[in-house]
Amino acid sequence: MKKLITIFSFVIAIAFSTQAQEVKTVSLEQTKGEFTQKEITVSEGSYVFNISNNNVGTDVGFVLIPEGKDASDAKNHIKSAYVTKVVADGKTESTNTVTLKKGTYKYFCPLNKTPQYTLTVK
Repeated sequence: MKKLITIFSFVIAIAFSTQAQEVKTVSLEQTKGEFTQKEITVSEGSYVFNISNNNVGTDVGFVLIPEGKDASDAKNHIKSAYVTKVVADGKTESTNTVTLKKGTYKYFCPLNKTPQYTLTVK
């Protein structure tokens, strides 16, 4: 019985360590009408995006979509990539954890009317 409990505990420990993948942070800064980072390349995995508002003059946000999708249609937005609270001047806010698979994505801010920039996941 002790052997069975030991094996069961070992399997549970492996399962938890596999699920507790490292969450990486990507910091992005917005100035009036643009992000200062024009293109990002990351590896496949889980991320939190920290979005900073560097005196834009209005609240800002963050939208992430798979490349080729219509950005104006909210159903194409990756909802977990929205900031949890709009970002006021001089502040930084974060998204929830976003799991990214290999591919190309676009990011932008509709409140700050930025262009769409490219995020590549390798």
